[in-house]
Amino acid sequence: MLDDRDRKLLALLQEDAGASVAVLAEKVSLSLSACARRIQRLEESGHIAGRIALLDREKMGVPTTVFALIKTAHHSDDWIELFARAIADIPEVVEAHRLTGNYDYILKVVLPRVEHYDVVYKRIVRRVELFDVSASISMEVLKSGARLPVEHAQ
Repeated sequence: MLDDRDRKLLALLQEDAGASVAVLAEKVSLSLSACARRIQRLEESGHIAGRIALLDREKMGVPTTVFALIKTAHHSDDWIELFARAIADIPEVVEAHRLTGNYDYILKVVLPRVEHYDVVYKRIVRRVELFDVSASISMEVLKSGARLPVEHAQ
C-alpha cells in the first residue's frame, strides 16, 4: 500500500528521474536512507518500471507525428503476434494500441518529415497483411508527456 510520500516520490521522479536522493529526501521530508529504501521498494514492487531520458524530438530529427489507424481481416493469436513482431523493430513506431470500435489498431509514428511515412508503411505491409490503413498527420501537440497521475496508485 502506498502512502502520500510514496506518491510524492513517484511524482518527483517523473519530473526528473535523475534527481539525487538528497534532493528527493528533502522534498518529501525523509532521511537520505529512508528515502533510498522507499525508492528501492517502489522499484522492486514495479511501481517504477524504469528510468529514461526524454529526448527533444526536434533535435533528434523526428518532429512529425503520424497516427496510423489499421483495420485487419485477421484476429487470430498468431496474426496478432506476427503484427507485434512486424512493428517491434521499427523505431519510428513509438506506440501501438489494439482498439475497440471501427479500427483494430492505432500506431503513433514519429518521422523526420511526412514523406518518410511511406517508408514505414512499406516496411509494415511487407511483413503482414492489412485490410485498411488510414493515416492522420498531427498538426499541433496540445498535450504530451509520459507522466502518469499518481493519486490512483496503490
